[in-house]
Amino acid sequence: MPVESPKIHEIPSISSEPQGTRPVPAAGFLKSTYLRYFAKPVHDRRLFSLIHRHQIDSIVELGVGTGVRAVRMIELAQRHAAEVRYAGIDLFEARPDAEQGMSLKQAYKTLRATGAKVQLVPGDPFSSLARAANSLMGTQLLLISADQDEQSLERAWFYIPRILAPQPLVLIERKGVDQAKPKYEQLTPAEIDALAGSNQQRRRAA
Repeated sequence: MPVESPKIHEIPSISSEPQGTRPVPAAGFLKSTYLRYFAKPVHDRRLFSLIHRHQIDSIVELGVGTGVRAVRMIELAQRHAAEVRYAGIDLFEARPDAEQGMSLKQAYKTLRATGAKVQLVPGDPFSSLARAANSLMGTQLLLISADQDEQSLERAWFYIPRILAPQPLVLIERKGVDQAKPKYEQLTPAEIDALAGSNQQRRRAA
């Protein structure tokens, strides 16, 4: 059954082009090295290494959380890109546990200070991508946090191929189970197509 979207989803997305703010400096050599080899949580090191290696400058993150990871990704991308585009999709105030994330206003203030071009879309993955997919095209890195609603994410795959650039990086964060450490799973193009295709088949069947 379709999931009813909470009222917060009716709030329009917020986007910004920095005006009159003093950007946070891009990660220098030492900070870049730290993020790629010594950052915690440990599994983020692979994420930062991929951003550095592939010179990512366009990021969409499903699940902004505290914003720490987002700021780090942006700063690392700014080492090689004059302009970095970041879009964050999150429940913000509608999160079940407000202590696990920021408000929309807090997120906007924190991320805008980086100097990146920031777009924030309140809502779950499906309703947010349905509303904002056309403004997110050309995404080089799609990062899906472990705390995303599975049913909403499953429906959201219908829109994901539309936003991706050629040869994108799509990473899903997996929680550690039975003492296993959290990790990022990188999806292949075939896996992305399969997820999107299975969603299209369900939509036709409905």
